[in-house]
Amino acid sequence: MRIKASILLSALLIMSLLFSGCGSKEEKAPQEGGSETKPLKVALILPGKIDDVSWNQAMYEGVKALEEEYKGKIELTYTEQVYEVSNIEPALRDYASEGYDLIIGHGFQFMEPIIKVAGEFPDTKFALGTGYKTLPNTCVYDIHLEGGGYLMGTLAGLMTKTNKIGVVGGADVSEIYRGHEAYKHAAKQVNPDVQIQELYTGDWRDAAKAKEGAITMYDSGVDVIWHSGDGIGLGTVEAAKQKNQLVMGNVADQNVLAPNNVLSGVVYNWTPAVKQIVDDILNDNFTNRDEKFYWLTVENGGITMAPFHGLDSTVPDEVKAKLTEVKEALAKNAVEMPKYEK
Repeated sequence: MRIKASILLSALLIMSLLFSGCGSKEEKAPQEGGSETKPLKVALILPGKIDDVSWNQAMYEGVKALEEEYKGKIELTYTEQVYEVSNIEPALRDYASEGYDLIIGHGFQFMEPIIKVAGEFPDTKFALGTGYKTLPNTCVYDIHLEGGGYLMGTLAGLMTKTNKIGVVGGADVSEIYRGHEAYKHAAKQVNPDVQIQELYTGDWRDAAKAKEGAITMYDSGVDVIWHSGDGIGLGTVEAAKQKNQLVMGNVADQNVLAPNNVLSGVVYNWTPAVKQIVDDILNDNFTNRDEKFYWLTVENGGITMAPFHGLDSTVPDEVKAKLTEVKEALAKNAVEMPKYEK
């Protein structure tokens, strides 16, 4: 009996060692930093389509670029064409209920819904694309569009042959107003004789009204128009094609829409702003920020100019030199902007 007991004890000891060895092999090696970190779940809600060559595409591409740069750190989901306020609140609430860490509402109309839903989900972070209201768990990202407007005004004021230029916008909100005012101011700086026509359609998507207004401008002698973005921009570009005149885009390089008419334009690179927001969340600094605004500027590379493409030979060297001078001054914050009433 003692021999049998001894044999049984030895067998149990060997089995224990074998199972112990197997367990150590299956154990995952700790990652750098001592623990495995889940990616930040980011939801992007867009009012339009990701291929609109404007507001929505620029933001989609900016966040996708950051997802590639921060591979493994963030994970992106997006929804298109959530434009009406009545549809925004449910979309925000759905993503918050699903445990997303950061929800981005890309448009001014997202402001009130974000403030409401963010109050219900204090542990979720929300980012609003232009606006002014914030809570501790929300922020606003915006554009110093006066920098882009100043560049476009300089170009229009120097390129016009009739001394008549125009500008078309959607809603008369803060960043658009600043861009328009800087455009008009810069044009006057380089061409004191220039006359400027301006139109706000009141709606970002009313391409027909923008086209009609731009055609009226061209028919009155205007030969260069800048538009300040979104669906109204497509109408303005279409008017330039119809009248065979020059137009300057906004948000994205719109040369593909009318290669013979799109002279240049302001291009938004949203990556710097989104990167700052994500970095603050990853570093637990988001709710500690006193300043809840993140900006695109010429200085941080968020605002650039589209190339002249096939129209390059039509732009005199002295105009290119002036634009380079203005860009450098804007990057150094050395350009005096007009005093805004808003």
